[in-house]
Amino acid sequence: MGGLGKSTLVKKVYDDSDVKKHFKFRAWITVSQSFKREDLLKDMIQQLFRVHRKPDPKGVDSMNYNKLRSVIHEFLRQKKYLIVLDDVWHTSAWRAFQHALPNNICGSRILVTTRNTEVASTSCMDSPDKVYPLNPLSQEESWTLFCKKIFQDNLCPPHLKNISETILGRCEGLPLAIVAISGVLATKDKSKTDEWEMVHLSLGAGLEENDMLMSARKILSLSYNDLPYYLKSCLLYFSIFPVGNRIKRMRLIRLWIAEGFVKGKEGMTVEEVAQDYLNELMKRSLVQVVRATSDGRVKTCRVHDLLREIMITKAKDQDFVAIAKEEGTIWPEKVRRVSMHNVMPSKQQRHVASRFRSLLTFWVADCSYESPVHNLFSGRLRLLHVLDLEGAPLKEFPNEVVSLFLLKYLSLRNTRVSFIPSSISKLKNLETLDLKHAQVSVLPAEIRKLRKLCYLLVYRYEIDSDDRIPTKYGFKAPAHIGGLQSIQKLCFVEAHQGRNLMLELGRLKQLRRLGIVKLKKKHGKALCSSIERLTNLRALSLTSITESEIIDLDYLASPPQFLQRLYLAGRMEKFPDWISSLDSLVKLVLKWSKLSEDPLLSLQYLPNLVHLEFVQVYNGEILCFQAKGFQRLKFLGLNKLDRLRIIIVERGAMPSLEKMIVQSCKSLRRVPSGIEHLSTLKVLEFFNMPKELVMTLHPNGEDGDYLKVAHVPDVYSTYWNNGNWDIFSLLSAKLEDKHSAQLSPTLYKRNYTWK
Repeated sequence: MGGLGKSTLVKKVYDDSDVKKHFKFRAWITVSQSFKREDLLKDMIQQLFRVHRKPDPKGVDSMNYNKLRSVIHEFLRQKKYLIVLDDVWHTSAWRAFQHALPNNICGSRILVTTRNTEVASTSCMDSPDKVYPLNPLSQEESWTLFCKKIFQDNLCPPHLKNISETILGRCEGLPLAIVAISGVLATKDKSKTDEWEMVHLSLGAGLEENDMLMSARKILSLSYNDLPYYLKSCLLYFSIFPVGNRIKRMRLIRLWIAEGFVKGKEGMTVEEVAQDYLNELMKRSLVQVVRATSDGRVKTCRVHDLLREIMITKAKDQDFVAIAKEEGTIWPEKVRRVSMHNVMPSKQQRHVASRFRSLLTFWVADCSYESPVHNLFSGRLRLLHVLDLEGAPLKEFPNEVVSLFLLKYLSLRNTRVSFIPSSISKLKNLETLDLKHAQVSVLPAEIRKLRKLCYLLVYRYEIDSDDRIPTKYGFKAPAHIGGLQSIQKLCFVEAHQGRNLMLELGRLKQLRRLGIVKLKKKHGKALCSSIERLTNLRALSLTSITESEIIDLDYLASPPQFLQRLYLAGRMEKFPDWISSLDSLVKLVLKWSKLSEDPLLSLQYLPNLVHLEFVQVYNGEILCFQAKGFQRLKFLGLNKLDRLRIIIVERGAMPSLEKMIVQSCKSLRRVPSGIEHLSTLKVLEFFNMPKELVMTLHPNGEDGDYLKVAHVPDVYSTYWNNGNWDIFSLLSAKLEDKHSAQLSPTLYKRNYTWK
């Protein structure tokens, strides 16, 4: 049954550092009740090939099942691999994978999670002892989890003990139910018992004896019913996304806003209110974080499968959304939202669409022609507020869109659209225009007429250099872009208009996030003048037109004091003094600066700095992290500091550091002196570093640094070799006999540091 913790347990194994080192090739496939075997096999191919940054096999999108199966089988034929098949409902799903995964006697493993005992026995037919049924938690284990989730000191107050035990008994030892009910109780007054009694009464009676699944559903339904009215629609919205979909936080927030779920609060932007909504759902353990950044921001999230099933049922009962998974799906008369998974509508369905307020598509890229997309438009969608066509097979902007006068949210992300017509100015209510990873490079002058536009995202990354570093491409903004008085996020505008553009940007007083590319030194004075006027700015990204072009920020006397994230790419004649005054700064990335003075001296006392990256920043030979400096830093990346010979870490410096990456510092021959003081360090990675340094990490090396890093759980050395990353793990060597150990190749973990 769901909610016992099967996926959670397997995920802990899958993410374990020792397991990562043991299996060079890994993939996690979420199967679910409704699946397309071809899509799952394509997903597996992409995960396996990306382990070594290999491009997907040519023509993979058009391959049939047998060809896909053959590609996987051949690729894994002589490799040790770990494959997780999560949430398998039917034996047919197991068989779809069974013949693709070779039994190659290389020590490979396949982990299957399922609610179906037949699936378990079928997948382990040759090894029935490898089936591990999960049991509910014991009474003691349940109590420990319950108290941990609700009470700060993990101790239940005496006056709440009886009612807590009564409520906990209804959870039947099911972890998901315990976590869910804890999320409800955590919002109640702990000084009184009456609110807790009301929660117990809300659970009702009449549950079947020992029916854990029914108990879990009842508790999860209570978690939903207990939500404030403004959060219920937000949680129901998760039913729109396909199972297994990792939902991007900002996409979700912008959709909530466009749907009208988020109400303004004095002193806060609507986006900030929406973020509070999401935080509340996470505090109640209803939404799970999938991926977060080093500076603590949630990137992607999800809901548990069992909760998602309940949300789908409630959404259907309330005509909240219709989910279309196959052609010919009948849409209920009253439904106002439709979510299309793997299919596009037929012409016969167009007349029903006249009632829709929101239309979202997922995984429709397999359509080989555009006409199904255009079937969406028949002049009948005039009430549409949300149109999300991310990843749809579109080459041209659908002209019918400009007649959707109520439209607030338009996403053409990851499409091949390259041209936006001037008639887009008709969309007077548009708040979000998402063209990220489309092919658009110029916007029409009429875009400035969209007075309600808050989010304008027009950029893409392309790998077009030998060092495989993605290059960021923005867009040419029209004149008078300063007319977009509601804009809060503008990324990434090209500085082609020079001074005029810089001055126009200074008019955008609501800006929270701004990205500019192709800057020149001559833009400096006007740029600094405008930045000083953007007092609400939280994130700023500035990139020069070339690595050698100076980015002149000397004229900036009063930077935005709430700035949290700063990305500066360009030559600097001297380090900007004003950066050291940014007490709110959480993340700082400097690139191409080529400074002669040590920038650490100006940065070490920033009180909230968590993430720091240097790429070609410093021309000196010594970097010293002084005692008491960088107290909150968790991530440090040093890349292409060509003259750097010595890194010194004094005792008391960087006491919170968790991950450190040193890359392409060709003069560095020893690990940082004093690295043994970094007791919180979990990951240490060396990319393309001199072999002299790497050999000092060998457990048998004379005068080596092995013991200095022995406390770090994960230590890697990585080289680019013939189109692949060769990765060597110190930990693998530690596990072997020290007289014969070699630094052995292990798993490549995708590095996002230098994006």
